Amino acid sequence: MKHQTFDELQSIADINPMAPALLMTRVQRIERWAELLEMHPSRCLAALTGTEHLYSGIRDEARATGSPITVAFDDPVLRASGLKSDTYGEAKRFFELSDWQLHEIVCSCHAGATMRSDWAAGRVRGTLGGSKVLAWLKRLMAHG
Repeated sequence: MKHQTFDELQSIADINPMAPALLMTRVQRIERWAELLEMHPSRCLAALTGTEHLYSGIRDEARATGSPITVAFDDPVLRASGLKSDTYGEAKRFFELSDWQLHEIVCSCHAGATMRSDWAAGRVRGTLGGSKVLAWLKRLMAHG
């Protein structure tokens, strides 16, 4: 096997440094979303209004500028992995969430018109199951 530099490989192959992101599992995608939200824990995010009352087609197109879903969509890694927009329906598809799970994260009936980013991160992690206490401890340890 011949060792080649990155530049040498690029001259003979199409190399995409984002390629590992394309292989992310559901858990990895959700963890990444939570980590992005935790980067700015006190950031104020917009909630979506009344997602449980919308017809499914309208709910799928619902979005709010500056929502927790927008934080995910702004990430180049998640976009390279297949996140196509910051709509409710796309987040549901991409993160493989039920309506109930996504409602718990983004709906205004839980947080009001806005929510803290760290609160949303806890809700995102909650979709993975497990202990809420363990998720809280992990966040606490990450932020010292």
